[in-house]
Amino acid sequence: MKKQITIYDIAEKLNYSTSTISRALRDHHSISKKTATLIKKEAEIMGYRPNTLAAGLRKNRTKTIGVLISRINRPFMSSLISGIEDQAKKAGYTVIIIQCNDDYESEVRNAKTLYDMRISGIISSLSMQTSDYDHFKPFLNRIPLVFVDRVPECLPSYKVIIDNYASAYKATSHLIDQGCLRIAHFAGSQLRSIYKDRRKGYEDALKNAGLKVDEELIIEMKTLSSKEGKKATEYLMKMKNPPDGLFTSNDTVAISAIQSIKKMGLNVPYDLAIIGFNNDPVASIIEPSLSSISHPASKMGELSAKCILDNFDSVENGGQLDQTTILDTQLIIRKSSSRKITIQH
Repeated sequence: MKKQITIYDIAEKLNYSTSTISRALRDHHSISKKTATLIKKEAEIMGYRPNTLAAGLRKNRTKTIGVLISRINRPFMSSLISGIEDQAKKAGYTVIIIQCNDDYESEVRNAKTLYDMRISGIISSLSMQTSDYDHFKPFLNRIPLVFVDRVPECLPSYKVIIDNYASAYKATSHLIDQGCLRIAHFAGSQLRSIYKDRRKGYEDALKNAGLKVDEELIIEMKTLSSKEGKKATEYLMKMKNPPDGLFTSNDTVAISAIQSIKKMGLNVPYDLAIIGFNNDPVASIIEPSLSSISHPASKMGELSAKCILDNFDSVENGGQLDQTTILDTQLIIRKSSSRKITIQH
């Protein structure tokens, strides 16, 4: 195994002190540009790699942002991470991503792992079942703590969210405008404020249109997975009086509903008009294409990372972030819900 090159090796080769080498590699103002360029070039030739972990331990933090999320394989999360990484990379920070697969115990363990790694800040979107936030308290007043999308209701932190109530109200109102009278809802865990708000927006849209809120048409899901969507759709359509509209809390279950309806020999949107949430890329590919609510995931990631990068010093000096940023969404109308447009064609 080759010996790890250190600043001592570079100092010996160039006949400089180790302090001069260290300052040059950090672009310290006390070192001339000519000398710094010479030292950096020789360091590269010799194969020197800076020990960022050791440097981080001296400062009690590394140039690393931790991202703790539910599931990496969801398009929303992929876009969120992309936005985070874009901002982090520009500032010379790396990103460590850990998923908990919507498991609370896993989230607790992973939060501790990130804390022990002395990360510079943490961005998290809570697991579906998290109701206790003690595992995030060690971060408070030490490093910037940001929650995005799935956020705690009572923990001082920076939060980046959308107006879930208004988005759900728009989606449900669209189905009502298309002539739907019995609209079902696939809800996420009511432990999460985003899913409570989406359910409330759905219910209020029905009430304000003079339609009944039927609890039998509201199905709460653990993970909003394709399997859950398929099972719930089959259950609804076997009812004596099945729904004619469906608003779901994500696109995954909405797409599984479209697939299930087609397998039953029924028609979307005539037998069941469907609208999802997130506007995943597959929404425009599936047939019929899926109406959805856009979710500015990448922008949410950018804002989350920017908050981390802008607030190191204030948090380390005893401050704590406690602010909420709310982003707008759009209703994207496609074939899966367009009954009137389809009839006109």
